[in-house]
Amino acid sequence: MSNGKVVVVGAGNAGLCAALSAREQGASVVVLECAPEEERGGNSRFTAGAIRIAYEGVDDLKKLMPDLSAHEIETTDFGSYAEAEFFDDMARVSEYRSDPELADLLVKRSMETILWMGEKGVRFVPMYGRQAFKVGGRFKFWGGLTVEAWGGGPGLVDALFLAAKRAGIEVLYGARALALIQNDGEVRGVRVRRNGKTFDIIGDAVVLASGGFEANTEWRARYLGPGWDLAKVRGSRFNTGDGIRMALEAGAVPHGNWSGCHAVGWDRNAPDFGDLSVGDGFQKHSYPFGIMINARGERFVDEGADFRNYTYAKYGGEVLKQPGQFAWQIFDSKVAHLLRDEYRIREVTKVTADDLEGLLEKLDGVDVSRGRRTVDAYNAAVCTDINFNPNIKDGRGTAGLSLPKSNWANRIDEPPFMAYAITCGITFTFGGLRVDNQARVLNMEQIPIPGLYGAGELVGGLFYFNYPGGTGLTSGAVFGRIAGASSGKFSAVLGS
Repeated sequence: MSNGKVVVVGAGNAGLCAALSAREQGASVVVLECAPEEERGGNSRFTAGAIRIAYEGVDDLKKLMPDLSAHEIETTDFGSYAEAEFFDDMARVSEYRSDPELADLLVKRSMETILWMGEKGVRFVPMYGRQAFKVGGRFKFWGGLTVEAWGGGPGLVDALFLAAKRAGIEVLYGARALALIQNDGEVRGVRVRRNGKTFDIIGDAVVLASGGFEANTEWRARYLGPGWDLAKVRGSRFNTGDGIRMALEAGAVPHGNWSGCHAVGWDRNAPDFGDLSVGDGFQKHSYPFGIMINARGERFVDEGADFRNYTYAKYGGEVLKQPGQFAWQIFDSKVAHLLRDEYRIREVTKVTADDLEGLLEKLDGVDVSRGRRTVDAYNAAVCTDINFNPNIKDGRGTAGLSLPKSNWANRIDEPPFMAYAITCGITFTFGGLRVDNQARVLNMEQIPIPGLYGAGELVGGLFYFNYPGGTGLTSGAVFGRIAGASSGKFSAVLGS
């Protein structure tokens, strides 16, 4: 008796979780990785490894992170992040368009799935430094994001690949999936090109986990709109929408926010695609503690509208809308210690000066006189009677500006001054395929396509317009695990 065979397309977090889960069902598993081995891991490898989970308190976190020390527990307010809060955040940031069934599944299975990953050898640690600041001798986590994979995205990917190797899962590198193989409407394998040869890999089920279309310049302009062809790509150069295209050709229904994407402030001089030696270091996410100005010398967003977690994924698109597709983030020395580590890497576009006029004159492409008026007006509007606190939405804003800053407003008046040039970096696209609660890909009649499953970035319907930080890896793991279990069970029935 055979237990069947599952073919997984994509070897990032979602694909590897699917492969491991299918293997648990007894299926033999082969993973197709388009990238060469040295670039394996998809977008997951380029992340910081942040993972959003629902938890009730430190006791839940100790299950996930058994190495938490007594000192860390004593000096840290880990708080809680209830399922209801997670669900509400998914609804709120998506302007209440997120598919409620998929969102509910994501939220309710977040903790159990990450614990499962821990059993596979993935280690997790508190996200100190980026999600908690020390105020009054204590750290306080904020924004519903507390946990990251040890070693960031590379550590996560390496741990999953090691687990896959131990499980006897075959990985084919440099294997580009071309088309799904169907028999009377049932998916039975994948046509593959590898080493200049085209061949078929036959299986009982296929899991598509090959990412979005963010690395496809033509599709970005077609679906996201004019100008998006000019965005930098944060991660893998191999996420060109192949899995989505193959599924649509096989009769799948498109779903979700096809004109939307996750896009962030990214170093203006970063390469066109992600650089594995830098990882996610080109991002620049400490803007809540300063201001951003465009080529006209004008602010264009409320930098303190919400915690960074709930604005960063949409502000990249706002930068892309500015003249020349760039902006400058401006800070003074009062907040220098709050800037994330990414501001201190060697590969950074930065200028400094001991006076504001000198700083503004160094901002390439910026109208200096207007920039000075903007900074002066902002400084005059800061409500200094409210205490500054980076761990909460402190209400320290501005008064009288047509574009306010709602929280964390400080006058920019203490030298030395510093500014960082950013552009738009696209992380992943929101549009994709419709799947059900078993991760089965649905056709135009909303009926599952037999033998076809989806996970990761290509699952449409979860994210619209915006994104709660850390949810992508969680979604990939949750739906990857579901897709793997469903495909493994399906293949077992066929194999018997």
